[in-house]
Amino acid sequence: MPSEPVMTTAEVSAFLDREFPQIHQDGRVFTVEAVGPMTARMRLAAGERHLRPGGTVSGPAMMTLCDLALYAAILAQIGPVGLAVTTNLAFNFLRKPAPGALLAECRILKLGKRLAVGEVGLTVEGQDDLVCHATGTYSIPNSWRGAIVPRE
Repeated sequence: MPSEPVMTTAEVSAFLDREFPQIHQDGRVFTVEAVGPMTARMRLAAGERHLRPGGTVSGPAMMTLCDLALYAAILAQIGPVGLAVTTNLAFNFLRKPAPGALLAECRILKLGKRLAVGEVGLTVEGQDDLVCHATGTYSIPNSWRGAIVPRE
């Protein structure tokens, strides 16, 4: 059974704001909506700068959202470890998303001592069909083990 997160949604958001302020350079478009046991949900309010020719949300914007959602899910489980880094991401773009908000539902498949593996499904807000499916692996530094203080 998955363990409860050691960080709340607000704590993960505050960590991202503090450690990665560049994600909000042009305004707050990425939002951590929820974290849970081995899960996270994030939102991208895709605007004009996230579109590619043809009026669809660009691949790089979707890739960023997937990577951030996986990072948020991992942080929620292991705590504020800034040096957990992406080692692999694979994407399947399934449909062209219309302009607007995208939702990322992330699930950690395996959380080990050194690696975390997860998957992310992206949908257009208000729709059920996936527009992108991603899998990713993160390397977790040795320093995180034993550094987590469980909530009381």
